[in-house]
Amino acid sequence: MVAKHLQDTTTLYNGVNIPWLGLGVFKVEEGPEVVQAVKTAIQHGYRSIDTASIYGNEVGVGQGIREGMKEAGISREDLFVTSKVWNSDLGYESTIAAYEESVNKLGLDALDLYLIHWPVAGKYKEAWRALEKLYKEGRVKAIGVSNFQIHHLQDLMQDAEIKPMVNQVEYHPRLTQKELHSFCREHGIQLQAWSPLMQGLLLDNEVLQEIAIKYNKSVAQIILRWDLQHGVITIPKTTKEHRMVENESIFDFSLTEEEMERIDNLNKNERVGPDPDHFDF
Repeated sequence: MVAKHLQDTTTLYNGVNIPWLGLGVFKVEEGPEVVQAVKTAIQHGYRSIDTASIYGNEVGVGQGIREGMKEAGISREDLFVTSKVWNSDLGYESTIAAYEESVNKLGLDALDLYLIHWPVAGKYKEAWRALEKLYKEGRVKAIGVSNFQIHHLQDLMQDAEIKPMVNQVEYHPRLTQKELHSFCREHGIQLQAWSPLMQGLLLDNEVLQEIAIKYNKSVAQIILRWDLQHGVITIPKTTKEHRMVENESIFDFSLTEEEMERIDNLNKNERVGPDPDHFDF
């Protein structure tokens, strides 16, 4: 089932619904900029907001959520809010403390999704135990990971009682991660794309431009549509209102199988972010 509307959701293996399209706020500055971005997104119908402790903007995101809910006349239950535990907080007690700090900064009672941000060797298993505890106590609706490769997931699941519900990774036409995607599908783990537009580096790609012209859409809209048709949740980052409106206008057309394949064939295993097997932070 491919989404037909901005507020359409997919269901994680534990029964929790998560919107197919959300707003990412990576590198959006704390203060008025992030407050306005989140508020504007909610007013335009976005129901999923993705932040992280390392982004340093959870206070502003929380304020934007409160102002946006008020103006849109919706309740907390209508929103899906994600944050992530940073590498320096990975550990059992420290991860629980980090969760509480994130929730407090956001001004929320609980998060809908909490992720381990990076697979730091020797640390993520203890952090995962903490996430399992938070989940079992009903303090978070869903738990998952970010930037985990197949071997990280296999290692984690060897000892885990609960498998991750989501794996959020860098995903775009230059980095299609097909093996990882298949592995996640087999295990009921929902793939989610960060940097789906490759930080703008794909906007002048000729194949994407050609398809965009056919549908009278932008290249960004073509890429986001490609995400959804692959069953990948996508969270493009933007602070501009016209981009938010553009990004949500992807529900009135469908790419053909041939077009999907042409876009798949742009893959070069090329990253704009760090490599999950070789990072040092």
